[in-house]
Amino acid sequence: MILRAENLAKHFAAPGGLVRAVDGVSFTLARGETLALVGESGCGKSTTARLVLRLIEPSAGQVAFDGEDITTLPPNRLKPFRRRAQIVFQDPYASLNPRLRVGDTIQEPMRVHGLGSAAEQRARVQELLALVGLAPFHAQRYPHEFSGGQRQRIGIARALAVQPDLVVCDEPVSALDVSIQAQVVNLLKDLQQRFGLSYLFIAHDLGVVKHMADRVAVMYLGKIVELAEKRTLFANPRHPYTRALLAAIPHPDPALRGRVKPLGGDLPSPLNPPPGCRFHTRCAFATELCRREEPALVDGVACHHTAELPPLDMAYAGGLSETATRRLARYAQAAGQRN
Repeated sequence: MILRAENLAKHFAAPGGLVRAVDGVSFTLARGETLALVGESGCGKSTTARLVLRLIEPSAGQVAFDGEDITTLPPNRLKPFRRRAQIVFQDPYASLNPRLRVGDTIQEPMRVHGLGSAAEQRARVQELLALVGLAPFHAQRYPHEFSGGQRQRIGIARALAVQPDLVVCDEPVSALDVSIQAQVVNLLKDLQQRFGLSYLFIAHDLGVVKHMADRVAVMYLGKIVELAEKRTLFANPRHPYTRALLAAIPHPDPALRGRVKPLGGDLPSPLNPPPGCRFHTRCAFATELCRREEPALVDGVACHHTAELPPLDMAYAGGLSETATRRLARYAQAAGQRN
């Protein structure tokens, strides 16, 4: 196990109180594994990534990297951890210094950590450029001379410069064209197999997640509501929010489009999260228990009624059995009383 987060929280002070951006998140990441964090914008994915790297300080909880609690380390002892844990940012242009040539950008982390002589560092830059599909002469160019996909390759090369064990990918392909997304995702997969990297992969595109991840953690309003192996989650999602996310994926068959009602409402404010289950204000299956008590994450799902939900193929394919129909009617009645 290379990474473990336990009850991780980050609360920001705001005029109306505390913004609970991350509120009690726990997960583990094995060596060579990809764990994806998914959810709507504002659910706390990127904040979780920055907490894991200690780019921001947690309000509570613990992060252990390779068995060592990094949340208690003073800043002057974080340098070895910084070398072993790197990040690829969402915006490949904003993350690069426009005044530095690409070669200097990639070489800078090696200078900071004292890895090799100047000649060895320059040779490493050439090796990394080739590794991510760029040419040696690209080292002399500036970021504005590259396309978005090329800039992201530069960001990946910079992350790999210090030979890390963990790479946090914070929506690394969301700003790229679809065809370029596929190239970068395949590059990340190839690099993982070659160097045994562990990825914490932040994304909202479930198609990319299905290709990249080994396990998936679904976040909603600062909490993980479902955590499962990728095949299990896509084949049998157990939380109503996960089902809604999967149902929102565009279907290639026109005859099946529009048969699933999209999730209504907006994400509640993390400044004043709903009591009980945080998803109950948008959930068609919510009951009084959901409004009163917050469900714990048990067996990978945080839902009071996961055992009672109708099977996914019946609820979303339109072929409901009599039992499932009655159950849905009961939950719909409860939802109507709530509203």
